Amino acid sequence: MTIYTTLRIALLSAALMAGTAQAKESQLPQPQASLLASISADAMRGDLSFLASDALEGRGTPSRGLDLAAEYIAAQFRGAGLEPLGDDGYFQTADWRQIAPEKERAKFADAPEPLIVRNVVGVLRGSDPVLSKTYVLVTAHYDHLGIRKDKGDDPIFNGANDDGSGTVSVIALARAFAAQQVRPKRSIVFMTVFGEEHGLVGSRYYGAHPLVPVADTVANINLEQIGRTDDSEGPQVRAAAITGADYSQVADVLRKAGEATGIRMTKHPVNSDRYFAFSDNQALADLGVPAHTISVAYAFPDYHGPADTWDKIDYANMAAIDRTVALAVWTIANDPKAPRWNADNPKAAKYVEAARRLHGEQNAAP
Repeated sequence: MTIYTTLRIALLSAALMAGTAQAKESQLPQPQASLLASISADAMRGDLSFLASDALEGRGTPSRGLDLAAEYIAAQFRGAGLEPLGDDGYFQTADWRQIAPEKERAKFADAPEPLIVRNVVGVLRGSDPVLSKTYVLVTAHYDHLGIRKDKGDDPIFNGANDDGSGTVSVIALARAFAAQQVRPKRSIVFMTVFGEEHGLVGSRYYGAHPLVPVADTVANINLEQIGRTDDSEGPQVRAAAITGADYSQVADVLRKAGEATGIRMTKHPVNSDRYFAFSDNQALADLGVPAHTISVAYAFPDYHGPADTWDKIDYANMAAIDRTVALAVWTIANDPKAPRWNADNPKAAKYVEAARRLHGEQNAAP
């Protein structure tokens, strides 16, 4: 069987599953069905064709392209009607000269002025007078590798899947939630962060300088590499993997949401645990907040290469993944019980302990 035959079979199977999923989604209660229907593959294609264009020069940290991306994301949050949550409108600002890894910091030590880098943050306030003071975070990193003049004929590393796909998904989810007449009970924070490619710098900066109380943050779902289905292990169509897939109850919510949308939310036998600490969920997890990353392809052609471009994204599949995430966020944001870490899993022990310190009480699933 050739790779083309395998791909054709996968696509035919996906088409059948998509039809079944649409039927399932139509049976959801009206608020959830309306939310899911508001997520547009075409809108994400438009967003990503700009954010991953050569004009943004690979969105290196720091760079002009990264600044343009931040302004664009803030404009989408503003247009959706999110409330700004930063120290400068939608921006949480920092001086790269002070927070960059030592090797990077040395490059800019003589810069006469601050090199401002920005997390882009907006909040949709919840509807319940009590639960609205608690928060679900939806995140992705919007930086990539920038310009690499020593890497061949094409020096711009556009980063469409890594992680333009997560960035436009955060925008799509913000638009969808903000457009609903019925808001969830908890508040939802939508955030895109800088500096992931330099070691999770932006998310760790947020963890050290949170804009909403960490103790009132009940969960974080981070989106990373969800646009490409051509995984090196075979096509990943209508499927996504959860890092730390048995570390907390958040993963259980995601799996149940997948059952309702026809998406397989899985645990990769190796990478789900291996990569838990290598994406932006880690900063919140270290503080005790149940936090996980969703990915479709862990390894794909063009990873960290100049050919990771917007035209190679499977937008229909990405929208299906985002609908699953939307349903999971809706569930968590309306459940008066916050998700907990799994105390029976030794790999989650450090996070169980962090949650106990954070809340001063037992905060793990029995």
